[in-house]
Amino acid sequence: MVTDPAPKIRIQDVTYAYDDAAALRNVTLDIPAHAITVLFGPAGGGKTTLLRLINRLNDLVEGTRMSGQILLDNEDIYAPGVSVTDLRRRVGMVFALPLPLPGSVRQNVLYGPRLAGLRDQGRADEILFRSLNQAALWEEVKDRLDDSASALSGGQQQRLCIARSLALEPEVLLLDEPTSGLDPISTAKVEHSLFELKKDYTIVIVPHSVQQAARVADHAAFFLMGELIEHQPEKKLFTAPQKKRTEDYVTGRFG
Repeated sequence: MVTDPAPKIRIQDVTYAYDDAAALRNVTLDIPAHAITVLFGPAGGGKTTLLRLINRLNDLVEGTRMSGQILLDNEDIYAPGVSVTDLRRRVGMVFALPLPLPGSVRQNVLYGPRLAGLRDQGRADEILFRSLNQAALWEEVKDRLDDSASALSGGQQQRLCIARSLALEPEVLLLDEPTSGLDPISTAKVEHSLFELKKDYTIVIVPHSVQQAARVADHAAFFLMGELIEHQPEKKLFTAPQKKRTEDYVTGRFG
């Protein structure tokens, strides 16, 4: 008998509220390793909040309450004594708006490793090539490594932000609408890079449209007003949803 491998991330009965407004209600979801898990649904569904909870970006937000557990490799990331710095090295995040740091392409990619104490130039060159190559950007910038990152196009800047996260060799990559402001060609390049990256990383993405969700998903979860309505492996949620609210959203009846 073959058993399913343990999930990389296990979200167990998570409820989260800002003041008195619940952003998530009793969410339970397993996120498998080496796959693209899509969290989709209308705005205000709690998708971005869940991403932020997975790498504890909401720790300093006042007036919030959380119950339930989020486990990474079966360890509670909110347990006493957990290093948030170590967690964020293991769980990288890329936001909707590309935010390159001041400085060159090279400095952007190597910022994290340098901050962590990297001094070896040979190792730095390896990280630079690997990260840019994995983000499908190396061929476009290999002759511009010392040019300002702000001179890149919007699509290139977003892939640079992905490369910057990959430079720290995370285990999980969270992406919050990473192509929302990009043209179709740049969007296709980012999506292609995700298909390659899932071989080495666990990817969780909030897409900018149902169409993108259907294109990239290995697993999909539909959120509505803070509730996880339905989740399915493969493309089943888009081809044969079990819940009417999912079907209505996927077919464009609302949203």
